[in-house]
Amino acid sequence: MSADHDHHHGGHNYAPASFGRAFLIGTLLNLGFVAIEAVYGLAANSMALLADAGHNLSDVLGLLIAWGAVSISRRAPTQHYSYGFRRTSILAALFNALFLLVAIGAIAFEAIHRLGNPQPVMGKTVMVVAAIGILVNGVTAWLFARGRKGDINIRAAFLHMASDAAVSAGVVVSGLLIIRTGWTWLDPVTSLAIVTVIFFGTWGLLKSSVAMSLDRVPDGIAPADVEQSLAALPGVARVHDLHVWHLSTTDVALTCHLVMPGGCPGDRFLHEAGGMLHDRFEIGHATIQVERGDDEACRQAASHTV
Repeated sequence: MSADHDHHHGGHNYAPASFGRAFLIGTLLNLGFVAIEAVYGLAANSMALLADAGHNLSDVLGLLIAWGAVSISRRAPTQHYSYGFRRTSILAALFNALFLLVAIGAIAFEAIHRLGNPQPVMGKTVMVVAAIGILVNGVTAWLFARGRKGDINIRAAFLHMASDAAVSAGVVVSGLLIIRTGWTWLDPVTSLAIVTVIFFGTWGLLKSSVAMSLDRVPDGIAPADVEQSLAALPGVARVHDLHVWHLSTTDVALTCHLVMPGGCPGDRFLHEAGGMLHDRFEIGHATIQVERGDDEACRQAASHTV
């Protein structure tokens, strides 16, 4: 057996490092808004504002965690961490999803308690503070909009901020209705609506981050298509031990064995194979082992082995 390796760099995703300023601005804006919501939520006796303050605080922590993961992932590989630390971005996304689920559980518990014992609410104050939230969250979402398709961390930040802007709009409507009708029960009901919106957004993030943690084949890549494309390369008789997984939230890796009775034609073949995998499937880190197939059968040849 002979082992050959090829890297093909490039791509169309936006590097997380380019969002350093967005993380900084978004964190500062939301941290300031959390303080405003907490103060006026207590003053207005509004569970909806306090719920949104708690959620925005979790967003601040989420932004800091994602930002920290981006910084750590840029460190160079070491002897014991040969792939580097890019996988920390997946861990950050997973932690953020779990943290959000815990936070919305606490919010839902308090809202249900308040629903059974409605409290007076200052509807006008709720409306003004929530309107500020629309502006803060809208601006922060815009900062992450251009990179939402290339990185799950950036997408999570964008979705959180965009949904927060929509939730703040709902709080404004709730405050208006409370002023017009005096129905104080609308405040905890709005809190439960906020929890529902956050839950569905968080569930998708949790599923994606868990899938990446378990080395699931990335969405949009069909292993059968990859195998077929590799088998179609000149001189390749068979393909086995094919694996495709996320190295990070933006990087995809592949390993495989190619059975080539005539042997590997040379480095140019490997470079072209890597280029094909990158251009067709956006796989940037390919490790290809070439076998002639005339010796003892490869132990990884069976489809059920790893």
